[in-house]
Amino acid sequence: MDLLRQVLRILAPEEGPAGRAPTPPGPRAERPRTLTVEQLADRLGLSVADLNSTPVAYRKFQIPKRGGGWREISAPEPLLRDVQRRIVGRLLNRIDGHPAALGFERGRSTVQNAAQHAGRPVIVRMDVRDFFRSTGANRIDGFFAALGWDRQATTLLLRLTTHDGALPQGAPTSPRLSNLVNRRLDERLTSFASRVAARYTRYADDITFSFDRDDTATIHSTIRMVKSALADDGYVLHERRKLHIRRPYERQLVSGLVVNVRPRLARDTRRWLRAVEHHSAAGRQTSLSPAALAGWRAYRSMVERAVSR
Repeated sequence: MDLLRQVLRILAPEEGPAGRAPTPPGPRAERPRTLTVEQLADRLGLSVADLNSTPVAYRKFQIPKRGGGWREISAPEPLLRDVQRRIVGRLLNRIDGHPAALGFERGRSTVQNAAQHAGRPVIVRMDVRDFFRSTGANRIDGFFAALGWDRQATTLLLRLTTHDGALPQGAPTSPRLSNLVNRRLDERLTSFASRVAARYTRYADDITFSFDRDDTATIHSTIRMVKSALADDGYVLHERRKLHIRRPYERQLVSGLVVNVRPRLARDTRRWLRAVEHHSAAGRQTSLSPAALAGWRAYRSMVERAVSR
């Protein structure tokens, strides 16, 4: 989608068919409009004074990573979180992300990400180090400016969506912004994948390629290409513990699902979930709350539905 259409979608009223802006008639639509801070405030349903006075305050804490170590979370305080949610719902969600970006996108899921690579001869999974903290404020600034926001509006949006010079992990705006500013990266890697008979998807910082055939030279050239493309945008690839090359005689995992034949929960996960359900049915204490158990059941059903299609 070209820049003009993106800008018109932002300017369009939220009412109307599918929330889409009509295509403007005639030559008047040849260049993007300059969007002001007053238009930004109007779109977000707030006053300019409210936006300017929104305190940029975060609560920082750490959570354990699945593979070990700790991840720092910067959770915005309530007033800032409310404004960020408005930015997502009223601005960012009106812009299309790249089809290969399957994380943090409406109508896309880990199951769809896994399904893209099911039953393939070779799967290569790569991980971006410090993904959000490596998405610099300069790139976010350029993104908002390219959409047509004037300097005052861009500066205000930058203040409300970045922290310490980057995207804060824990802010509602960060996932969507990370996809939108990385559209060029996704286009580059999708184009490269088509040239080497591969499929490419990205789920946040998790990059996956799967190949039509097992060719060592192609696999290693792909890894080099990904490393170079990431470096162009300020990212660093994990090259040891989080780089996985898996063939059909090994367990092929994509976004937490086994995809050797079709997407499915890993065997140990299935056994654990059955044990939790058994304990719950018997009235015994379990490691999951009723709500969490319901969530796991819904996820299992989603995986099973995807397999049956």
